[in-house]
Amino acid sequence: MCLGIPGEVVELMPGHEDLAMVSVEGVQRAVNIGLLREDGGDLDLRPGDWILIHVGFALSKIDEAEAKASLEWLTGVGDAYTDELDALRASDIT
Repeated sequence: MCLGIPGEVVELMPGHEDLAMVSVEGVQRAVNIGLLREDGGDLDLRPGDWILIHVGFALSKIDEAEAKASLEWLTGVGDAYTDELDALRASDIT
């Protein structure tokens, strides 16, 4: 099973306009945020914002309440969520 998981933007990575360092349950990884650009324009994204992540790409910006509710639900899913966190720990796109 593949899941979209919420992560909090820690920093926009200097010199890499399409990457942000994101924290998911304490695991920090670079995530491609290029899909969040509207028509190739600027990103409305800053540290502290929440995004929905799937296979290393940010799919959408979400609010903190939605992120917290999703994390609570995902924690209850068990193995599928644990597997997704393990895959995130093992990934590195920098």
